[in-house]
Amino acid sequence: MEQLQFNQIVSFIWSIADDCLRDVYVRGKYRDVILPMTVIRRLDAVLEKTKPEVLQMKAKLDAAGITNQTATLCQVTKEPFCNSSPFCLKDLKSRTKAQQLRSDFEAFLDGFSPNVQEILDKFKFRNQISTMIDADILGAVIEKFVSPSINLSPEPVLFDDGSVKIPGLDNHTMGMIFEELIRRFNEENNEEAGEHFTPRDAVELMADLIMIPVADQIKDATYTCYDGACGTGGMLTIAQGRLDEIAKTQNKQVSIHLFGQEINPETYAITKADMLLSGEGEQAEHIGFGSTLSADFFPTRQFDFMLSNPPYGKSWKVDQDKLGGKKEILDPRFVTQFADNPEYQMLPRSSDGQMLFLLNNISKMKHSTELGSRIAEVHNGSSLFTGDAGSGESNARRFIIENDYLEAIIALPENMFYNTGIGTFIWIVSNRKEEKRKGKVQLIDATGMKSPLRKNLGKKNCELTPEIRKKIVDLYLNFEETPESKIFDNDEFGYWLITVDRPLRLKVDLSQPIPAGTLKAADLDAWQKAVAALPADTPLDDWCAFAKATKLKAALLKKIRPFITVKDETAQPIPYEADSELRDTECVPFQYKGGIHAFFANEVKPFVPDAWIDESKTQAGYELSFTKYFYKPVQLRSLEEITSDLRKLEAETAGLLDEILGGAK
Repeated sequence: MEQLQFNQIVSFIWSIADDCLRDVYVRGKYRDVILPMTVIRRLDAVLEKTKPEVLQMKAKLDAAGITNQTATLCQVTKEPFCNSSPFCLKDLKSRTKAQQLRSDFEAFLDGFSPNVQEILDKFKFRNQISTMIDADILGAVIEKFVSPSINLSPEPVLFDDGSVKIPGLDNHTMGMIFEELIRRFNEENNEEAGEHFTPRDAVELMADLIMIPVADQIKDATYTCYDGACGTGGMLTIAQGRLDEIAKTQNKQVSIHLFGQEINPETYAITKADMLLSGEGEQAEHIGFGSTLSADFFPTRQFDFMLSNPPYGKSWKVDQDKLGGKKEILDPRFVTQFADNPEYQMLPRSSDGQMLFLLNNISKMKHSTELGSRIAEVHNGSSLFTGDAGSGESNARRFIIENDYLEAIIALPENMFYNTGIGTFIWIVSNRKEEKRKGKVQLIDATGMKSPLRKNLGKKNCELTPEIRKKIVDLYLNFEETPESKIFDNDEFGYWLITVDRPLRLKVDLSQPIPAGTLKAADLDAWQKAVAALPADTPLDDWCAFAKATKLKAALLKKIRPFITVKDETAQPIPYEADSELRDTECVPFQYKGGIHAFFANEVKPFVPDAWIDESKTQAGYELSFTKYFYKPVQLRSLEEITSDLRKLEAETAGLLDEILGGAK
């Protein structure tokens, strides 16, 4: 019934846009009305049953001269919000005069408590009232939302005999409706690939991966969950539900507090509304508005569980500038003391800030508790390998792996998300690894573990059923080598990037003139005299010997050299001076036997005997490649099969050429 109810309500609300808004709003602006009206109607429906008592209490408070009435009225509604206006939304559908409707509707909105007012402000919904009044559609929109055909109330609609006509709408299904409406609007507006909502099957897997492994460590205690890119809050509520389930199976009493931050005003408003509708008034105050990167709402808090799906492939240039510009950023989440470097920078290129969200979560891990902290975060493939050694991305991977925080990475199937078909990966990070996981990283290839949807949801064409999620979690928990699960030492993913130089070789060509004005007169005279006095056997293929023979000062020779020399691979090398055009780099795996110098002796010296390593430029880097470990080559057909097919084709076409040629005669 829940799925049927969900489909009916979504379809009905979606139809309101076409029925009422089509000639007034462009399609991309439908959401500006539909989303806030959905929230308003849900809040209104929740408050309907207590409206008489609220108005009675308000009259008493007014008579007593009490102006701060919110707390008392919320006690009457038994909800963390209230509406003190004399209206319910359904009262307004009978208004026939536009100005009276506007006045009463605005009074209805103004009657909501301050926490709802913030939600309406973030939606910027009041900006739409004039448009709807001028187009004479506000009444039609209200009438649609209070239609007896749908029920947005948690209370069921009953027949006269007391049987259920339309079931009540629970908070879980209401949250799903919000997300589905937003998904559809995003799809209609062709939103950026990174601007998508995480499907619930993926979130449930993430919650399982960070909570099931520590189920036996859950105690009678308070736990916190955090999402620094919380969108509509789906990850937080699913994580809360999962932890509740685990606590019950362990016979534990837990108190769960949710924290999040969201930069998009609209989705922030929906999250706050969802928290209020869930009866979590205090939780709603734990949702911060603004950018997690440049305006962290929880700079001193630490959390037990963290889940995020940060935007990927999205510029963080604005945040970068707010933090002082890339070269001036000193935020300890992203620039820290590590690897003998007091300002170890983990700042990625400005075009993609997804790794910063993972670093933000890591900075909020608890280090003084038995459980520590567990993190599940979704990334695209670039977080695995983008950036050479010494880059911000590579430095971030190095920081995470060398601190032994990375437990596992799970590759998900493509087309798992609504607005993007690209491959995605779940990172599992913890500062309390089991003994068997210490110094290890597990890679799980779940790209083939999927169940097709009967109908695509945007680009999402498959899902992770409960059975598939259990299979993935079991692979993780078993921590064994299988075709889908590989286990490696941390240093498997590390390498040194070495700079290999070769000497500069120059041949002197005295026939080349020195451009006028290059040298002072005295210097030019000294040069000409030195050349005239050179011994006949002065080598021209050995710059060092030539320079010594001139007996000129090094500074003067430095000015002259570019004009009288050419590169020549047969010339003598100039000691300790590299030819930048011959410079190369090599990646040396940490696990290469004998290390850098053995690699150099085995892999470089045999081919370029005059090369050396510029030790000052050596950098440590980390990258992870699923393709390297899980690539399955396509099985080529045998020669016998190919030959057999050719013979069949030859037999089928026997005489065809004769027919063609015969017809041409």
